[in-house]
Amino acid sequence: MRYFIELSYNGRNYFGWQRQPKGATVQGTLEGALTTLLRRPVETTGAGRTDTGVHAAYYVAHFDLDEPLSDPRHTAYKLNALLPCDIAVSRIAPVADGAHARFDALEREYRYFIELRKNPFTRGSVWQYYRTLDVGRMNRAAALLLEYDDFTTFAKLNSNNRTNICHVMQAGWSVSEQGVLCFRIRADRFLRNMVRAVVGTLVDVGRGRYDVGEFRAIVESRDLSRASSGAPAEGLYLWDVTYPSGLFRRSEGGACMPSVM
Repeated sequence: MRYFIELSYNGRNYFGWQRQPKGATVQGTLEGALTTLLRRPVETTGAGRTDTGVHAAYYVAHFDLDEPLSDPRHTAYKLNALLPCDIAVSRIAPVADGAHARFDALEREYRYFIELRKNPFTRGSVWQYYRTLDVGRMNRAAALLLEYDDFTTFAKLNSNNRTNICHVMQAGWSVSEQGVLCFRIRADRFLRNMVRAVVGTLVDVGRGRYDVGEFRAIVESRDLSRASSGAPAEGLYLWDVTYPSGLFRRSEGGACMPSVM
């Protein structure tokens, strides 16, 4: 019997999602709690990898059991009691045996938050960047991302990608009433470190290091050395994962909104 599990996590204390021999990870922590609760070894498969310090407002993983859960809702309740405060499960739902949290995902969305002031209450959840940025120019550059599908420029070295092709459906900046900048990008897939590299380069457009034409040239170069340094992990959130409606539908209220919103 296969189950999808919806969860959110603050990545500050973890070496990313993926299980590692050394160091705490979200996957390892979740599997440990599931194994304790269900009294049998449980392995999970996640919708994708998030790096050290990156958060997830919404994440999906799957796991298999030989026998069905009698009450998945109560299992989620008990699982939350075992998990640390920085990981929250919102739902456990049965799915078809062939459903796959990673390979069946149609789209993923990331959001990145920047605050242009010092704020003790958002440290660790946004990039506090103390320079003026031209958001209009950053949006003109971001719009160019929809014209391309080869993102080798923003691919982490030695990440063993089978392909650097990604189809971006949405990319743009907005500014909240509190003055927090939010970059929203949606695609069918993302390369490791891609969003942070894109954000870092767009910030350099916003502060005047590059103009929009130079940003286009950087994308077209397919040369990682042309991209700017990656933005810090603390501002990045996996925000959404979508699946075919007949396979799995996200629950209402399944995501946890960060305090910066």
